[in-house]
Amino acid sequence: MSLDLSPRDDPEQDSPQRHQVARRSTLVSVVVNLVLSFVQIAVGVLAHSQALIADGIHSLSDLVGDFVVLLANRHSHKEADDDHHYGHQRYETAASLVLGMLLLSVGVGMLWSAVLKLSDPDTIPKVQVIALYVALAALTAKELLFRYMLAAAERVRSSMLVANAWHARSDAASSLVVALGIVGNLAGFPLLDPVAALIVGFMVGKMGWEFGWDALHDLMDRSASQDQIDEISAIIRRTPGVHGLHDLRTRKMGDMILVDAHIEVDGDLTVREGHDIASMARARVMKDLPVLDVLTHIDPVEPAARRSQAA
Repeated sequence: MSLDLSPRDDPEQDSPQRHQVARRSTLVSVVVNLVLSFVQIAVGVLAHSQALIADGIHSLSDLVGDFVVLLANRHSHKEADDDHHYGHQRYETAASLVLGMLLLSVGVGMLWSAVLKLSDPDTIPKVQVIALYVALAALTAKELLFRYMLAAAERVRSSMLVANAWHARSDAASSLVVALGIVGNLAGFPLLDPVAALIVGFMVGKMGWEFGWDALHDLMDRSASQDQIDEISAIIRRTPGVHGLHDLRTRKMGDMILVDAHIEVDGDLTVREGHDIASMARARVMKDLPVLDVLTHIDPVEPAARRSQAA
């Protein structure tokens, strides 16, 4: 019985490009957030806008997040070693968890500050119009940054970069709320500025919780999506020589997937022939899907044709 194994694409072949794209997009984010945070906080203080100051602090927290992403990106593309037999892909998941916790803590702090201001409305000053111009400029810059980072993340299929891109989108949404709050303050409703800060804090905290919770599940060996599991099963079942499949299990490893499967083959085959079938199934799965490795267990079965003859 002769079996030709299909060539497998190296899952690490795009790592240099992935690393370069992640580094470039994150450095762009660093520069944008550095400029915005300085301008927003400085103008917020001068223009008496708590919402703009809160948005500036949010931008400043992005710098910390960007450095976390750069650190994770530096380590996640490394090859497997003696201490990490499956590679370092979970650095990305850990980075997403840190980003989520950072967003959550910043959101809680902004909520607390806004509540204190609302509890004493007499201390709320009138905001100067320059704060509105800065808020609108920040809104435009953050929306453009989000679109740029999301395109880069989708190109290299990185959940960590997607998380960081949506972090930038949360900034754009918060800047929109801030602009509306400043407009309300300028129109004679001073409470709207701290109300805007309150809304921004809630938005940031909610997104932080969602990112952190999602990353936590991945660190706890969450399985691949059902669509991916179905596709893995279909590829293995279509492999010549495979009579059945059971006990298919998956777990996430960063953006990659680890697969365990029991493959049923003809019990009359030699060990070499059974091994070749399992190797072919493994190669096909790893070629077509973001799968890091496939561990197969071969179960000998009686072919269906022979079972029907015996019956």
